[in-house]
Amino acid sequence: MDYQSPDKAAIQAIRLRTAMVFQQFNVFKNMTVLENVMDPLIVIQRKTKQQARDIAVQELERVGLGAKLDHYPSQLSGGQLQRTGIARALAVRPDVMLFDEPTSSLDPELVGEVLKVIKDVASSGITSLLVTHEMQFAKSISNRIVFMDQGVVAAQGTPAEMFDNPSLPRLAQFLNSEKVF
Repeated sequence: MDYQSPDKAAIQAIRLRTAMVFQQFNVFKNMTVLENVMDPLIVIQRKTKQQARDIAVQELERVGLGAKLDHYPSQLSGGQLQRTGIARALAVRPDVMLFDEPTSSLDPELVGEVLKVIKDVASSGITSLLVTHEMQFAKSISNRIVFMDQGVVAAQGTPAEMFDNPSLPRLAQFLNSEKVF
């Protein structure tokens, strides 16, 4: 079977149904929290400012930032910045959300507030792909887990298959290293 790359229109159609939450927040420092969430709605989806504002306020309230609408990124904690990124991603109403290690740059105290929001997203029915080192969290919210080792898919299965009875020695070693502390 020959692989044919998708055309640009097909790629763009997929991009419009997908949102990403980055490891390093990727918020605009010169925009308020509200403006950060409104931006893709106005620029990409061509919504009016009022439509974008209504959606942005709803999503910011959903992630617990309703009282921070007029704050700038420099006035927020890492967890609040990450929740701003999640609200921005949710605002575009994606079919699929990609989370790239969303807690890796957070203080341990802030991890819980972000994981709570991600759990809410997962339970809302939005398909989510989460890259994380928070193994117990992944086990608790996933219906499928993929273990990668050196950039290659090494094992995949249900949380029970992966955690309770790992068939791959490297996966077992990785999971046991999590229990050291």
